[in-house]
This record gives sequence, structure tokens and C-alpha cells, in this order.
Amino acid sequence: MTRALAAGLLACALLLSGCAGLPGHDASARQGPAGEAERALPTGSLAATGSPGTGVPAVRVEVEAPPVLKALLERHLDLVRLAQLSRAEVVSDSELSRLIDAAPDQVRELAATEGYFDTRVTIVRSPPEARGEPERVLLTLDPGAPARIGRVTLEVDGALAQSAAAGDAAAQQLLAAWRQAWRLRSGAPFRNSDWADAKSAALGFLRASGYAAASWAGTALEVDPATRLARVFVVADSGPLFRRGPVAIEGLSRHDSRTVINLLAIPEGQPVTETGLLDAQDRLQKSGLFERVAVVLDADPAQAEQARIVLTLAEASLHQLTTGVGVSANTGPRLTAQHIYRRVFGYPATSRNELELARAAQTWRGELSTHPNEQLYRWVLGVKIDRVKGSDDIVLSQNLRLGRAQDSPRIDRSSFAQLDRSSRRAGGARTESMALSLNSHWTWRNLDNPILPTDGRTLRVELGGGSARSSDGESGGFGRLYTRATLYRPLPAQWYAQARLELGQVFFPASLEVPEALRFRAGGDDSVRGYAYRSLGPVTAGTIGSGNSLLTASVEVARPITAAMPTLWGAVFVDAGQAADTFAALRPAVGTGVGVRWRSPVGPLKIDIARGLEVQQWRLHFSMGIVF
Repeated sequence: MTRALAAGLLACALLLSGCAGLPGHDASARQGPAGEAERALPTGSLAATGSPGTGVPAVRVEVEAPPVLKALLERHLDLVRLAQLSRAEVVSDSELSRLIDAAPDQVRELAATEGYFDTRVTIVRSPPEARGEPERVLLTLDPGAPARIGRVTLEVDGALAQSAAAGDAAAQQLLAAWRQAWRLRSGAPFRNSDWADAKSAALGFLRASGYAAASWAGTALEVDPATRLARVFVVADSGPLFRRGPVAIEGLSRHDSRTVINLLAIPEGQPVTETGLLDAQDRLQKSGLFERVAVVLDADPAQAEQARIVLTLAEASLHQLTTGVGVSANTGPRLTAQHIYRRVFGYPATSRNELELARAAQTWRGELSTHPNEQLYRWVLGVKIDRVKGSDDIVLSQNLRLGRAQDSPRIDRSSFAQLDRSSRRAGGARTESMALSLNSHWTWRNLDNPILPTDGRTLRVELGGGSARSSDGESGGFGRLYTRATLYRPLPAQWYAQARLELGQVFFPASLEVPEALRFRAGGDDSVRGYAYRSLGPVTAGTIGSGNSLLTASVEVARPITAAMPTLWGAVFVDAGQAADTFAALRPAVGTGVGVRWRSPVGPLKIDIARGLEVQQWRLHFSMGIVF
């Protein structure tokens, strides 16, 4: 008696937990005619029992249905859950019969969530095949044809609808874009999860577009059993448009609030969108002035015309010194040191000084920049001294630049005046040159991930021109053009492609010598692998020099090596390129190889082995470092 009571309590608990675990079903959906459920009860079957202590289930339930529905039923149907959980337990015949009777309605509810509203369910109950074996229940589901989306009606009430009706072009465009973005299009199969996702995305679209208090005024979905078409009708209440009002800044002590407002870059009275808030947070984080940043809109509808934005900041240290050791296939082992001073002598300006000492190159870079103004421009004063040892020469370059720069999530731009001086020693000969130029640089980015891109494109363009003077006394005007385009694309079977094209040209009279820093060489990492760093250029008297024309190209495909290590990729590639005095004289050198990529949180680290077809040699290329 005690065992029977315990079994009854267990079955009730299973029933309650099973029902609670059922996925939600839209109350407005209308189901088609219910299918018939049939039961064939074996003669004399009074109870379904397992063998105590053997772990044999009290009943074995088999489901015959299309794969998607079969998996759904096996996860959520009470009858199946009972079979899975009731090992070595006694289940009364009345309880099993009750679950069998309830199964057809549960099956139809579950099938409706996948868009099947005309299902037929057959249940056959069979006695055990042998003593000690469980009773068998066979559930067969014929789902019929799935329902599809028919007419879709999308309406908006509230401030957005009023502005659109009054002729506001921005509101009309937003309303059209909202309707175009609706995910559940006419003719698409109906699934309850898709219906829920479409509603969530539509509401999120309005909230991200400045209507932070948007909500549903009403939603309905009705299924016609005869046509199996689901009619969709939704009405969104946009609520008010939120405009920027006061800004509350928390955590600021060293820097000016004006700098923070400039980096926020949302003028007072302008609509506050989710994209605008995310861009502001990104700008504040990338400014280097703060360790942590949070930008939050106070979404109180009563204050929508003067919506408050709360900025919570954690300032970075005033001074930062970073040292590092590493090795590069281009320049060999290296030591680096960088110092950042984030408020120079109490003024809203940042200084950066970086020293790099490597076997083949030594560099010092210094920069002093103001904090961004209202248009996000920074005034920049930069100095660079660079000594590079090439295959056949040593080049010492210095430059001084003064200008302004603007950084944004997609476009970086800078305009500046620059003074260059170069000294080149090759063999016993030494040449010097100097140039004063005006320059403008742009970088466009459209990437799925700025650190580890797999889809998108980048484009860099540099334009410059000025006057140069050679060591032999010749002087004259010159121009310079450089561009580099990179394309990232995902391919089938988890392959990813990357392509690069690089072009450069310096224009000047044949009698003039321009500084080496303004001319081009190829070879090495991120250029033409399989060749030494700066080893590709025009050869004069057996010595490699810099060219006036540059062309390099690269195609690479890569994919994860194993599913267990998705951040470790293998790659194959082909590079080609050369620098020459003219494009007509340019004969690209080709390199091919394979490599390994570790997609670390700070960017991809690469190890490549490439063969230069012109030199018939293998070369190892890698870039790695440790910062401490």
C-alpha cells in the first residue's frame, strides 16, 4: 500500500513538472480540427510495473514523427517523461491510462508551436513481450501540412505615427524601415519561436531608434484551418521620442567634464538612439582616458524631451609605463617601452613616447595630442626618428608633423604638414634628402569585428604633395599616393578568405631625390611573405633601394584546425608584389606558404612558412610578443 501511494505521488509530481516545462503557446492562435486518438488496451492488463531493483522502466514509449517534432515530443511530452524517469517504480494502470488520454491534446499543442495545426495522433498500447520487460506504448503523429504566414498588418501609434502623419521625413523613413525589417514575411512557414522573435526584434528596432519606451498596444495571430494561413496583426505604441537633456557624470576627478561631453558627441536636443549610445561608449573607451565606461539612458517617458544620460567612469592612471620583449621575422628580437601621460602638466592633452630597439630597426616615436573637441578633432604634434637596416643599406629617417586628426567607429581622418629628412648609406655612397609636404589620410572600416574580422572591408588612402631638396642641390615639387584595400569574407564549410591589394606611387622629376620614408619597398610580414623584410625594390649597382612605384597583393584562406580548438586556425596563402622605379618596370615576386593563426583576445598571432619563388628559399614569418 505504501509503495502504491508513493508511486501515485511520484506520478503527480512528474505530471506537474512536465506541464510546467511545456513551451509557451500563443493564446491567439486558432487550431484546426483535432485528430482522433486511438488506444488498444491489452486484455487483462491491470498495471504497468517495472522489476524492483533492476532499473527497467515501467513503460517504454516509442514516438514516430518527423525529426523536428519527434525531438520536441521526446523533450516535453508527459508520457515520454514518465517513461524516462520511472525506472524500477510501480505505475498504476489508471495513472498510465490517464497520461495516454492526455497525450493527444499535449501533442497537438506542441505541434502547433512548430506551425502544425491539423495533426492526427494514434496511440497503441501493447503488453510486455516477456516477463520483466516494460509495457510498450507506440505514439504515431501525422502532422499534416504546416501553416504559413498570410496577410501581415503592421501599425504604429504614438509619437512616431503622429510625426509621420505630419510629414516629418525622418519619421516616415523610420516607419518604412521598421516595416521593412519585420522578420515574419508573408509566405514564410509559421513557428511559434519565429513569431516571438519577430515581435521582440520589431520592438527592439523602435527602442534602438530613439523610442526607448516603445511597447505593444496589441498583437494577434489567427490561423485559418481551411487554408492553413496565419494572419498577423500587430500594433506598436512608439511612446515619445527621447532627446538628450542633462548629462550626469560619475567618477570624474582628473579630466574636464567638457572632454567627456565632447566624446559623448550627442548634442543637446538630438534624439538618443541605441547606436549613438554604443558609439559614445566606444569613443570614451578608446580615448585611453578611462579604464571602464558605462553609458545609460534614463528611459522615463515623462522626461523624454529632456532625457538624462548617466555616464559612469573609472579613470585610467595619470601615468602608464609599459615594457615588452618580443621577436619579429622582419626585424628580429626587440625590446619596447611606452610611456603615456594622460594630462600633460594639468592641461587637457595626452603625450605618448615609444622606444623600440630591434636588431634591424630602432625607432623612437613621440606624440602630443589635445583631447577631442566638439567635432572630435584632436591637434597632434608628432616626432619620429627611425633607423632601418635593409639587405644592402642603412636608412636614417626623421620626420616632424603638425596637424589634426578625427577618429570614429568607421572612419579615421587626419590632415597635417610634415617635414621629412632621410639619410641613406649604401656601400661607400651616402645620399640625403629633405621634403616639406601637406598630407591627408583616410581610413574606412566596415567589419564584423575590428579585432578579429571575418567579414567586411577596409580601405586606407594617403594623399600628399610638397617640395623636396636633394643632397646634390636639386629641388622641386612632388606628389605621393598610397592606398591599401583589404576584404574579408566567410566561405562554406567554416573557411574564411582574406584578400589584400596595395598600390603606391611617388611623382617627381628624375633629377630629384625624395626622402626614403616617402618611397616604397616590399617583402616581409604583411607584404610579400617568402622574402626578407624590405628586400624587394629596384637594384642599382647591385644594391637594393626604394622605388617610386609599389604593387603587392595577397589571397589567403583559413579555417579552424579542430572543433575542439576554434581559435586555432590553419591557413594557406599566395602573395605577390614588388617595388620599382616605374610600374612598367615592376615584375612581381611571388611567395606561397602555409601558416597557423591563434585568434587571441588582442588580435591574431601568426606563424607562417613561405617559399619565395624568385629566390627558391623557405622563410619563417612570425609575430609574437609578451608585455609585462
